[in-house]
Amino acid sequence: MNPNKISLKGLLILPVMAMLAAVQTSSAQDKTAASLPTTAVSFNDVADQALQAMKQRAEELHIKGVAVVAYSEGDTVQAWTSKMVVVGHLSGPPSKNDPNGTNLLGIAYTKASEMADTLKDSGSHVRPPKTGEYGWQGGVVTKGKTGILIAAFSGGPSEDDVKVSKAGLAILAGQL
Repeated sequence: MNPNKISLKGLLILPVMAMLAAVQTSSAQDKTAASLPTTAVSFNDVADQALQAMKQRAEELHIKGVAVVAYSEGDTVQAWTSKMVVVGHLSGPPSKNDPNGTNLLGIAYTKASEMADTLKDSGSHVRPPKTGEYGWQGGVVTKGKTGILIAAFSGGPSEDDVKVSKAGLAILAGQL
């Protein structure tokens, strides 16, 4: 047999092998999605809705910054899944009080981390701030059906950050 010749049989085998590989890949992806806890899959979908609500509320209040939402299964935070979105600016501009600018993402996660530890809204002053915390308001937390739900915003005045966070938490709490 000439190795340079391709038989009709060989031409038919290649597409069949490609189809089998595609079915196996699809099946593996389905199994991966099926192995994720329902709450993790649900969180990703609901998180996008919550972040969109936060973005819309921030725009209504004419503020820019960073929105963060997080979910932790159970009664205490041992691990979490989180998502964030930039609403206009990731960092705040330099100012007289802060010549290097402001890391709005860092502040939003600082608020979230305080809430993960206290299970109280950020800036609640239930205890003195720990190193890495600043006691700033702007994040809200609640117990959902299967875990802890957190929303935090940084970029505006504290009272506006709270309003934005509440818009996101309402979506999370309504579905998780």
